[in-house]
Amino acid sequence: MKESMKKQSWKLIPKTASGRWSVVLIVAMPILFSIGSSFAKGLYQSVPAGDSILADISARPALAFTMLAGMAAGISAFITGLLAILRQKEKALLVYVATVIGALFLFFLAGEFMFPH
Repeated sequence: MKESMKKQSWKLIPKTASGRWSVVLIVAMPILFSIGSSFAKGLYQSVPAGDSILADISARPALAFTMLAGMAAGISAFITGLLAILRQKEKALLVYVATVIGALFLFFLAGEFMFPH
């Protein structure tokens, strides 16, 4: 059988750079959210939340930037994972998991913007 005709097997660890970035970013997302949550409970406990993101950035910058970085990491994990799967034919289970988690986060974020509470 030709080398190019061999069936690509599933792996756990990604081989492509995009796949590795997707996994790193999805791991960074909850870490950043945890750090931001600790800022809310400790450093900024007495500071009220702003009415908008810009007001929150000026009132509690470390908390706001940490949470925004966590959101950006989740969205970026979805995009890089999807690109690794579609363009580079990544077959690593961790990339698929990272992409699904990123997609779920993106749906949650879209719901928050469409139906604010």
